[in-house]
Amino acid sequence: MTLTVIAHCLAAPGQEDRIRTALEAMIEPSLEEPGCLSYRPYADPNHPARMAVIEEWTGPEALAEHFTTPHFQHVRAVLDRTLAEPMTIRRLVTAP
Repeated sequence: MTLTVIAHCLAAPGQEDRIRTALEAMIEPSLEEPGCLSYRPYADPNHPARMAVIEEWTGPEALAEHFTTPHFQHVRAVLDRTLAEPMTIRRLVTAP
């Protein structure tokens, strides 16, 4: 079962570039993980502080493993210091 993850975040004032850079740095190492099918950050063109990451994983086990990686731990530390509010994460599967 493929798992799609949509993570929404709001940058604190003046932190947009730092968050964007941190999320972009996650692309390559995440795609190298065995269970990662896609990983792409996006920014809202009308509100640059709003960003989202859309990811696809082979399943919940692959996502759980992703959360233990050094690159995820690094971005988590950056986000903890630069978000205006907690990130929201939605986990979705294909509708039957």
